[in-house]
Amino acid sequence: MRRLINTAACALALVLTAAAQEPQVYTNDSIDYAFELPNATWRTVPRSDSVHEHVEFIYQDRSDALLRIRKEVVAGDAKPAALAERDRENKWRYQNGFVEGKTDNFAGRASGIVAAYEYTAAGKAMTARVYYLQVDPRTVYVLHFTGRRETLLQLRAQTDSIARSFRVK
Repeated sequence: MRRLINTAACALALVLTAAAQEPQVYTNDSIDYAFELPNATWRTVPRSDSVHEHVEFIYQDRSDALLRIRKEVVAGDAKPAALAERDRENKWRYQNGFVEGKTDNFAGRASGIVAAYEYTAAGKAMTARVYYLQVDPRTVYVLHFTGRRETLLQLRAQTDSIARSFRVK
């Protein structure tokens, strides 16, 4: 009897662990996209500014990894690389300790580029991975991940997975 209870407890623990590790599709009625969060450690947190309601995605703690998504409507001939260059010149380079990283092509359900950079915040080494995903000739979604350098580097497979699963509804 004891062996049966132990076996059942182990089986239940395995099922719960597997369920916690399954990707969860994120979407809601007010947005026109969906993507998969790789596990239950990622959580959604609503945020509002003076104009809009937004959702942020946090891995454990906000400083470990934070994802913000924005939609850019561009001229018909604009490419994701041009948006990355604009962001670098107008936003990133003004952050403390800015160090430009490399930019690579990226392919998923939506293709584009991924750019990386490092900076400091509150004396801590931080990093960012920014995916520019072109879903049609006039629309680019920007998935901007920031977090502690050591944590975000460990999560690279997860950030890539999130970006690869990104799709317009």
